Amino acid sequence: MNKIESIYASTENPTDYVKGYLSHLSQIIADLDHSSIADFIGILKEARQSGKTVFFIGNGGSAATASHFMNDLSIGTRPAGKPFKIVSLTDNNAVMTAIANDFGYDCLFTKQLESQYSDGDVLVAISASGNSENLHQAVDYVKKRGGITVGLTGFDGGKLAKIVDHCLHVQTDKGEYGPVEDVHMIFDHVV
Repeated sequence: MNKIESIYASTENPTDYVKGYLSHLSQIIADLDHSSIADFIGILKEARQSGKTVFFIGNGGSAATASHFMNDLSIGTRPAGKPFKIVSLTDNNAVMTAIANDFGYDCLFTKQLESQYSDGDVLVAISASGNSENLHQAVDYVKKRGGITVGLTGFDGGKLAKIVDHCLHVQTDKGEYGPVEDVHMIFDHVV
């Protein structure tokens, strides 16, 4: 049983659950590696200055986080100077379903990168577990072409944490999707 399940199982009072969840989330945030976040900001700033595209990918809730990152970086940073070139590869349902149908779900992001990626671009792969094969394939594709790869992970980091160039890791028990996804959105808003 992970910490969130334990908090839930130990109370029937919603107020106590909320208090326990937020206390646990506060501890996770306190334990973050702040330098990895600063490094990520540096990667994004360098991509903006050099005119490189930053691609965001993820599945499920992480796909929504990828979309949110795209929105905030491409629209929310315009007053700060040169705009970012940001693409969320999770946002075109027609393309995604065609690729999944014709080539398989594992190719969902690599097939899109084949037509959009340029040497030196940045890929940000978001996954609580770090074990999504379609993300691994996209990371491999970008690394083989000299790009920079960043992972936003949770739990123990999974395979993704081991194969990316830079990792922003949220250390939690396996299955604690809520806190991991909460912190990934905090990364977005801090950036």
